[in-house]
Amino acid sequence: MPRQNRVIPFGDIIATPERGTFMGNRGLLHDDMGRIQRPWRLKRWLICVLEYQGRKRTVMTPGRYTELFFLDEATALAAGHRPCAECRRDSYLAFADAWKLANRMDERPMAPEMDDQLHADRITADNGKKTYTARLDQLPDGVFVALSEEKERAFLVWGSSLLAWSPEGYGSPTRRLGETVKVLTPKSTVSVIQAGYVPKVHDSAKLLTVESGFSPHLS
Repeated sequence: MPRQNRVIPFGDIIATPERGTFMGNRGLLHDDMGRIQRPWRLKRWLICVLEYQGRKRTVMTPGRYTELFFLDEATALAAGHRPCAECRRDSYLAFADAWKLANRMDERPMAPEMDDQLHADRITADNGKKTYTARLDQLPDGVFVALSEEKERAFLVWGSSLLAWSPEGYGSPTRRLGETVKVLTPKSTVSVIQAGYVPKVHDSAKLLTVESGFSPHLS
């Protein structure tokens, strides 16, 4: 049986065989049997690389933080995570610099400041997923949304289209313009992407771009 350690754009943690292309954590979430007991423990929700300086970990070791996995960085950002300041230093600094620009700050924000705001933007009072509404044409590439007729599915904003998310990758593009949608990516992160931060996306999105002739701004 696959472990329950894969994060979807809605922020939930599911069990699926696919490993994903990024790792991350929210603190210790599992019990000694490897069962998820809570959705989060810390405000510091990170996005990490799968390999770093030869370090080895046993997944879901009792008493240690829970290793979570994401299809790509765009998925992790939608769930409410941010780049790790250690194993993804360059991405972390780029994220912080875009945060500074988006919020018209004089100095680059410290990690706890961003974590506090991200937590306020991603979690409701009852630990649900916080969302907001916006028009599709106001959203940058790399943001996740849900549609009114398909509330249980997440879609990546990609050029002039939406790509349906799945644990394996993205589905065929659907052209949707001008309508109001539910935004899954936290509002503060959307502002960071609008200010120039470029999320990493799964290769399936890039393949669909080539096949369909779309021209999103992501690489």
